[in-house]
Amino acid sequence: MDALQRHRSLYKGTTPPWKETYRKRCVDRLRNSRSRLLDRYRQTGESPQRSSESSSIVQEVMEEEWSVLRSEDRRLPSLWGPHGMAEMISETQEYDELAVLEEIQQELMNHEMSIIEEYEKNQQFEQCYISAIVERMEESYIICPICRRNNLNINGFFISCTCGLYINTKKQNITPDVLQHLLESRVSEHMEECLHNPVFFIAPNTENSSNLMISCQVCDFLSIVL
Repeated sequence: MDALQRHRSLYKGTTPPWKETYRKRCVDRLRNSRSRLLDRYRQTGESPQRSSESSSIVQEVMEEEWSVLRSEDRRLPSLWGPHGMAEMISETQEYDELAVLEEIQQELMNHEMSIIEEYEKNQQFEQCYISAIVERMEESYIICPICRRNNLNINGFFISCTCGLYINTKKQNITPDVLQHLLESRVSEHMEECLHNPVFFIAPNTENSSNLMISCQVCDFLSIVL
């Protein structure tokens, strides 16, 4: 009986002791691979359920973490053959390793889908917000980024809104075009790194005036708009 057969015989009917460690590492690696996943998604324009390019991230994550785990415990078998996970599954189909690996694979695919869905949701938010700004700009108005209801009053001295926003812009030459660009660029900058919705707020500065800020409580993003 070779090493792989002995390993399978030992754990048949039981949960492999490496399961939880391997599962957690795979989930963590997938989360850390969010940028790589989203880059592939942007290139293909398809969800992981339809795109083999996107779903291959799960296989890569599982293979990478199994290699790391096996380097720490050489008693673990080499489950991947030359043809990757598909071959591994066919070779373990009579053993509990198959059920464990398929369970972990499904969990990773669910995480993958949630990342894509959250990204799509926030892309829609960004597009709607920018569209609203552009629509108001066509009428020489910009919607207030704080209350998102009222039009901003923009002149050569200040920017204000009936919701309470007031920023002294004297000597800054803030025109509607400039403000539009600042708002769009800050929203886009945040969305490149985080899937959650940012918020705008007013903060005092050292010159007894105020700044318009954008922040995100999830990723700690913080930036001055003007």
